[in-house]
Amino acid sequence: MRVRAVPKDQLPKISGESWIDRNRSPYAEGETAWVPVRDGEPYTREIPERCRYAGRGFVMIGNVAVCHGKRPPQKEVDEIVSFRHPDGVLWIDALEDATRTPKTEVLWGTAGEVCHRESGYVYFLNPRTVMFAQGNRNEKMRMARLVRDGQTGARVADMFAGIGYFTIPMAGSGASVHAMEINPVAFGYLTRNIEENHLSVQVQPALGDCRDLMTGEYDRVVMGHFDAICMLPKVMKHVHPGSVIHVHSIGAVENEIKTVIEGAGFSATIEVHKVKKYRPHEWHLVQDVGLS
Repeated sequence: MRVRAVPKDQLPKISGESWIDRNRSPYAEGETAWVPVRDGEPYTREIPERCRYAGRGFVMIGNVAVCHGKRPPQKEVDEIVSFRHPDGVLWIDALEDATRTPKTEVLWGTAGEVCHRESGYVYFLNPRTVMFAQGNRNEKMRMARLVRDGQTGARVADMFAGIGYFTIPMAGSGASVHAMEINPVAFGYLTRNIEENHLSVQVQPALGDCRDLMTGEYDRVVMGHFDAICMLPKVMKHVHPGSVIHVHSIGAVENEIKTVIEGAGFSATIEVHKVKKYRPHEWHLVQDVGLS
C-alpha cells in the first residue's frame, strides 16, 4: 500500500484532496498520519499489506489485549501481538466470588491501569483487578437509548455497577443513577469514572451490598449479574407500576421471574434480548420486565 506522510493535525484540512485512496483507512504513528494514495499519485513510501488475523477472539481494553476461555498457546499470543501491537496480552481465567475479581495471567508484555474509550465515554480501570464488560457494548448502548427514549430524569438503580459500564452511559443519557458496588477496588474506579465523565450530579455512588443499599422506589432497575434472579424479591420492595427491571441471566428465567412478580402483587410483560453467546448452547440474556 502506498502512503503519504501528513502531520496528524492536518488531516481535517486535506479531507477533500483528490489524491487520497478512500477505500483504505489512514493510520497514525506518533504525530504523523500515513494516508493511502491513489494509483499514479506521489507517495512517501510503500508499506506491506497487513495480514488478516485468523486466531482466537480477544478484546482490547485500553491498549491491553484480553483473552477469555482456555489459556491461549504461545503461537496465538504471538499472533495477537503481531496483529494489534498491544502493551500486553492478558488472560482472564475466571471471575471469583461476589466481587467478580478477575483471576488473571499476563501472557506477554505488561498489563496495568488503562484508559479505555467507548461510545464517547472514558473508563479508567486495571483489567487485572476489576471486571470490564467489554462484550456487553451493544447492551450498554441499548440501555442508554432506553433512558433517552423514556421519562426525563428517571431514577435508576444499577445494582452491580462495577466501574460504571452501565451507569456512565445511562447517566450521560439523562438518568439519575443510584450506582451500587460491593468491590472496593471497582468502586474506586467507579467514582473516578463518574468524575472523569463529568457526571457527579447525575450519579449517586454507594459502596456495599446492593440488597442493603436500595432506597425508595426506582423507575428502572438494572440487575447485571447472572445470579440476579435470586435477588429479585428484594427489588420488588423498591419498584412501582410502570417500573422496568432488566434481569440478566444465563439462559431464560422467565417462569421464575413471573413467579416472583405475581407473588409481589404485580403483573408483568417480559421481553427477552440476547446479549452474547456465553458458552456452547447457552446465551447471556436480558429479560426486560415491565410492571403493571
